Amino acid sequence: MRLSTELVFTGWHHDRNGSYGTNFITAPTVGTPAPDAEGTGAPGLESSNPGKDWTAARRLPQALIIGVKKGGTRALLEFLRLHPDIRALGSEPHFFDRHYGRGLTWYRSMMPKALDGQIVMEKTPRYFVTAETPERIYSMSKEIKLIVVVRDPITRAISDYTQIISKTPDIPSFETLTFKNRTTGQVDALWSPLWIGMYAQHLEKWLAYFPLSQIHFVHGERLISDPAGELGKVQDFLGLQRIITDKHFYFNKTKGFPCLKKPEGSSKPHCLGKTKGRTHPKIDPKVIQRLRDFYHPHNLKFYQMAGQDFGWQ
Repeated sequence: MRLSTELVFTGWHHDRNGSYGTNFITAPTVGTPAPDAEGTGAPGLESSNPGKDWTAARRLPQALIIGVKKGGTRALLEFLRLHPDIRALGSEPHFFDRHYGRGLTWYRSMMPKALDGQIVMEKTPRYFVTAETPERIYSMSKEIKLIVVVRDPITRAISDYTQIISKTPDIPSFETLTFKNRTTGQVDALWSPLWIGMYAQHLEKWLAYFPLSQIHFVHGERLISDPAGELGKVQDFLGLQRIITDKHFYFNKTKGFPCLKKPEGSSKPHCLGKTKGRTHPKIDPKVIQRLRDFYHPHNLKFYQMAGQDFGWQ
């Protein structure tokens, strides 16, 4: 689809991207969607600048958001796309878990074009829990930076279940699916919404290939309560200037999530789609307590491995 453009004032100047003088660039007109495969970065950066090669090319990613499902990965990606030095694929390519046989040439062709100095990235939350992906990613790049958004595994499981029932409403209740045997209280640790939240078990596979210094954990709860703070840490991890700050966010009380403030040249603020921020079903408090007991040792081990206490009860 061809993008129409209009002249907008970005207000974001970054030395790495060169000086724009008046700081005007062209950006897509609001309401004209950009193709997912091209992602977004700083619109108009593919301009000429004396003394610098501004030729954009498709490159393999230097950073990946690898998890976790229902942790806030879409929000993080959308927020990071504000940064002029990030070029992110909008869709989830699922290369390392589903389409690995297509090869790296195909994978590269999926990436948005990027300039020298820009970071190419994508997100596929399933990577974190797929056993084969750490080795496959390591084979592509030993220096790649990995980002994992984690949240309280109980809240994450309920959110996961909420998404499932929105598509298949006739499945049993959350309480029923939680247990192998509800009478004895034996939790079904292999039920996907609960299994994904056993973060330590999954992290072990990644640490067999990558040092902890190449893995950054985003606190999912703080991504909601303090998005600028979490984005600041991610920008530091990626070696980028802190361009994305609290001036870019406001809290939408209806959705219960932070949204991006109205950009210059845009008709309205940007919030995540209607599938985000669904109302969770009310779960039996006794089941919640049983899950707290179940996850407690898993959480403690994860805190130790990650070197960070996330404070989940």
